Amino acid sequence: MTNTPSFVRTQMLDPKDPPITEKGAVKWVRENLFSGWLNSILTIVSLYVIYWVLAHILPWSLGGIWNAESLSECREIRDASGIGYDVACWAVITDRWHQLLFGFYPSDLYWRPILALILFGVAIAPILFDTAPRKLLIVTAIMPFAAYWLLWGGTIWGPLVTALGFVIGWAVLTYGAATLGALGATIGAIVVPLLYWLLIAGPLSGILGAALPIGIESVPSDRFGGFMLAIVIGVAGIVMSLPLGIFLALGRQSDLFIINKCSVIFIEVIRGVPLIVWLFTASLLLNYFLPPGTNFDLMLRVIIMVTLFSSAYIAEVVRGGLAALPRGQYEGADSLGLDYWQSMQLIILPQALKISIPGIVSTFIGLFKDTTLVVFIGLLDPIGLSNAIRADSAWNGIYWELFIFIGLCFFIFCFSMSRYSQWLERKLNTGHR
Repeated sequence: MTNTPSFVRTQMLDPKDPPITEKGAVKWVRENLFSGWLNSILTIVSLYVIYWVLAHILPWSLGGIWNAESLSECREIRDASGIGYDVACWAVITDRWHQLLFGFYPSDLYWRPILALILFGVAIAPILFDTAPRKLLIVTAIMPFAAYWLLWGGTIWGPLVTALGFVIGWAVLTYGAATLGALGATIGAIVVPLLYWLLIAGPLSGILGAALPIGIESVPSDRFGGFMLAIVIGVAGIVMSLPLGIFLALGRQSDLFIINKCSVIFIEVIRGVPLIVWLFTASLLLNYFLPPGTNFDLMLRVIIMVTLFSSAYIAEVVRGGLAALPRGQYEGADSLGLDYWQSMQLIILPQALKISIPGIVSTFIGLFKDTTLVVFIGLLDPIGLSNAIRADSAWNGIYWELFIFIGLCFFIFCFSMSRYSQWLERKLNTGHR
């Protein structure tokens, strides 16, 4: 006699929701905050610390005073309102925000740095995002010269004549390869524009300026300050240090003795000395190596030194990415019959730069924050302007409000770069999860 089941279900049961402790926020809290007795104690202590901090900070910040002419007036308003605790005097921000952002740039010309910033956003879009229209690369090409003209002003012929040097270099590289060879055309594309800028660009700009005086009001570099100064130095250093760092990394791995040793010496010397020393070198010592009477703009010297300093660190980051690639990638490029530059452009560098994204962005963030060091050589960055504001008798004694505003602005820029790098890493990730 066979054993048959006493009951066989003939209909499917409707699905039921999982228990409340196994879904949603309750599950997350149970697994991440109260998964054990130690985690539960740490969670409770952490919540108490957060509550204590917010209980002291929020009334101070949210109950702050925004309309006052001085710190003493802020205190009078606070005492008259019957508030029994200290509150922030945000009136210093409403009174001096323009100095913190633009320094001593003429107020009637604020539209020029704002327009330059907008143009920079348009110009950088096709480089950062592949969905941006490729036609915007035209704006990318003219942006450095347009930004210089908008910020510093003066005759329009200076930027145009300088841009002509790059056109000459491109022409030598493109049409000189047939007669000079690839190496000769590359060297010519570097040497010919340098000679043009040193010997011809200045007189040509003067002649054109005298014949057709087209330009806008000139603004000297000592009027720059605040976050405009930090953005100009930081962006210029970031944009120029990346290609220079890549070439230094390739030079350090080169088999050519002179190129290899020169790259190694440059990288090690630059990285072995603090940035503040190089800034003092740019500010004080560089004049001793220039011809008498030479007027070399301090801000330009700082940009050059910051670029060289950052490029040394970028070179080591990129070299790490090159070293992380397996030998098979180089052998694969050789098997395809590619020369050195073709293999670097098409196979090696794209992979190495993808690996190096976290290190590169970290270096850029550090560079942008290090622009505050220019205060030690007399340039009024946001920190320097905060000292100048506090030196005014009206705001003498105020600290936290200025530094919180400055820190928040720096956080916005640095956090944006960090989030973009994370998005780019996810976009370029081709591995299996």
